[in-house]
Amino acid sequence: MDLAQMIRDVPDFPVKGILFKDITTLIKDPAAFREAVDRMAAPYEGMEIDLVAAIESRGFIFGAPLAYKLGAGFVPVRKPNKLPAETISASYTLEYGTNTLEMHKDAIRPGQRVLLVDDLLATGGSAKAAATLIEQLGGKVVGVAFLIDLTFLHGVEKLKGYDVFSVIQF
Repeated sequence: MDLAQMIRDVPDFPVKGILFKDITTLIKDPAAFREAVDRMAAPYEGMEIDLVAAIESRGFIFGAPLAYKLGAGFVPVRKPNKLPAETISASYTLEYGTNTLEMHKDAIRPGQRVLLVDDLLATGGSAKAAATLIEQLGGKVVGVAFLIDLTFLHGVEKLKGYDVFSVIQF
């Protein structure tokens, strides 16, 4: 199945000059969604993974089923002021501004093995910030998985030292 063909391009979203890769056209198709989750999980099956941490919000779409499939717990990495208990935070730059991510301070215990998941790798800022949070809590990032890698933005360079995997490259 050619999953790349199922992703819609939306010009000038969320700001002028950005060509947004819309995954809703893929995830509404049951077979394509299942195939995407299976392909994202494949490199990690049989590995010891304690937790899947996923970045808000589209990362949750893939992170939760991956956690289930891999027999791991799920940790949400959210935008500011969305988590109810004490948090830690990290800021990052994206292709059209800056943002901050937060994680509960007790989300990860030292030594836990964590797979970090998001829908798309662009500049790598959000993934690097999330990996920093995981490591700040003593977790080990065993992989960083994406459905899509926008290779022309070279986000993988910001993630040097991590095992990065993507299903689709544009």
